[in-house]
This record gives sequence, structure tokens and C-alpha cells, in this order.
Amino acid sequence: MAEFHGDQAAGLRRLFGREQTRIVTFASGSVGVGKSILVANLAASLALQGKEVLVLDENTRKSVASYFGAHAQYDLHHVINKEKALAEVLLKVAPGVRILPAARTVVKLGKLNLYQQKTLLESITGMERAADVILVDASLDHPLGFSPLGLAAHEAVIVMSATSSSITDAYALIKKVSLGYARKNFRILVNKARSPEEADSIYKNITQVARSRGLAHLEHAGFVPLDEQLRQSARLSQPVIDLFPNAPAAKAYRKIAGDLLDWPFRGEEDGGLEQFVQQLLHLSKQIDPIAIYA
Repeated sequence: MAEFHGDQAAGLRRLFGREQTRIVTFASGSVGVGKSILVANLAASLALQGKEVLVLDENTRKSVASYFGAHAQYDLHHVINKEKALAEVLLKVAPGVRILPAARTVVKLGKLNLYQQKTLLESITGMERAADVILVDASLDHPLGFSPLGLAAHEAVIVMSATSSSITDAYALIKKVSLGYARKNFRILVNKARSPEEADSIYKNITQVARSRGLAHLEHAGFVPLDEQLRQSARLSQPVIDLFPNAPAAKAYRKIAGDLLDWPFRGEEDGGLEQFVQQLLHLSKQIDPIAIYA
């Protein structure tokens, strides 16, 4: 098995073309914070900066693809079972942006047998273009409480809106993951903020509480303001950066995208995707839902 893990990691390195592919998971403690539309617009913003972006979408309901006017018929699970080719599952929704629906796959990662893992590897190594950035839109309804991708990714961004209930739920998620799985680094992104001062205040308050209780180290990932033009672009199933490039939300996405590309890699820089794959395989088998719900 160890030999196969090494082969799998090598295959993924060929797939993504470089060790330093960025893998960033976006999670939230509650619905209604605008996480999926944020991931869609951030993917578009990164693509406009010349990056190849792959979105791993764990959602079964409102998907990232829908914000590009696309519909996901299939899941990576169909590829693993050899029911569909990867090209039939992978969605090319915009220049530089591809979406891989993976809701059914992620919940079964720890149960994949060796043959299924090999099938997965053989399929995804056939992708044509390398990814510079992988964005994971983590499902709130993950049966394990938090996505294994969120634990293994370089960065886990907790998205919250500027409401007391959203902030409370986000803090509860940070506490559960910190105590249950010893993940001690998160980034905070405030969505639908009424002002920069409000977003900064929310970030400082939750950071202070997390630090005082020894839970985790939190860093600012930025904020996205309330913007009617963002809502309008979502209704039209197009990124706000395309329809309204001068909108406040579009400017915020460009800034977050630029900052994201400068975030330092955590841990050993030469680990790259090999380290990510090894962690993901391990965590998928060892993750315990009792710990996170305790």
C-alpha cells in the first residue's frame, strides 16, 4: 500500500504539473453565508490573473457550477466506478476554470478499495491542463462534520457573514475542528460586510476569543462587501468581475485572489501534492465523526 501511495502521489504531481499547486478549502458553520458564490467568483478572479483553477465541489444542492450557468450531471464517483470518463464529468465553465463535482466521492474516500483508488488515479492523470490553484467548496452536510479535504489542504478558510448567528456558528466549527482534529490554523473571510470597519471588527473579535481559549491561530483572508451588483450577476449566472468589473465586490475578489497567491505555504515546502495526498488518504480512513461532534 505504501508503494501505491507513492505512485498515486507521483501521478497527481504529473496531473497538476508542479509541487506547489495551492489547495485551499472554503468552509462555513451555517448556510446562507454566500460561500459557493464566493468560490465561483474567486475562481473567475484567479483565472483572470492567468491561473488555471480547478474547483472541487462537495455540494449536492446549490453547486458552484450553477453560478456559471452550468449543470453537473455526474460526479467523480461515476469515474471511479467506470460509468463515465473524466471528460464527461469535468465541467469547463469559463476560460481557466474547471469544476469537478465530487460530493459522492468525498464521503466515500475512506472506503475506496485499492482497485477504485487506482481507477481514480488513472482517470484524473489524463486531464489535459495543470492546475495552479485548487479551490474546495466544502459541504456543510459532510457526514464526518468537516471535509477531509479541509484538513489536508494548505489553507482552510472559514467564511461567515456579518450576523451574530453566522459568527457563532463559525466559531463553533473552528472549536470542533481544533479540538477534534488538532487543526490550529484557519483564515477568516467575512462576506456581506457593510463596511471594512465591520469586517475588521468581526475578525478581531473572533481572533481574540480563539486565542484566549487556546483554540487556533486565525489570520485575515479579507472581506466582500454587500453589493447589489453581485446579487444581480448571480441571478444572471455570471461572475461579477465579468459583468461589473468596477463593482465593490469585484474589486474585493481581485484583492482576495491576489493575496491568496501570496499566502506562504505551511509546513515543508517540498511536500506539495505528495504530502497533501498522503494526508488525505490517511485522514479519510482515520477521521472520527464522534470527535468533531463531541
